[in-house]
Amino acid sequence: MALLIRECSGIVCLCISEEKSRHLNLRPMVETNNSKNQTAFTISIEAKEGVESGVSAKDRVTTIRTAVAENAVADHIASPGHVFPLIAKKGGVFERRGHTEGSVDLVKMANLGDDAVLCELTNEDGSMARLPEIVDFAVKKEMSVVTIEDIYAYRKMVMSN
Repeated sequence: MALLIRECSGIVCLCISEEKSRHLNLRPMVETNNSKNQTAFTISIEAKEGVESGVSAKDRVTTIRTAVAENAVADHIASPGHVFPLIAKKGGVFERRGHTEGSVDLVKMANLGDDAVLCELTNEDGSMARLPEIVDFAVKKEMSVVTIEDIYAYRKMVMSN
């Protein structure tokens, strides 16, 4: 989490299903989403218990763990907060080729659950990182790079077999 906050945009997003957003009573951030990418932000959240200011890496992890817990209910979280839930389309990257859906699809393919966390990588000058900068960052941090198109192609291949 500290890496996400330090190296990325600082906007930590929790990618969840529409069902989970309803279960946690998370309404859309805006009534009419007219953003270019149609990213489905909900109101921001914070865990009601176990956090201090909510902004630290530890507090954001606590908030995310609280929201994704099997026994999570709306009463366990408060708004506003420092974690920004995003609602993933049910069809994943087949329905919307976005970071939200790609993240959830990747987590599901790895059998690691149904929810994902993302934060968009930025360059030192504050601009959004593109693939060449992302690859450089990944090499330095010994990470892998997977694109939305990789996820789409893999899912399509698995479905056709």
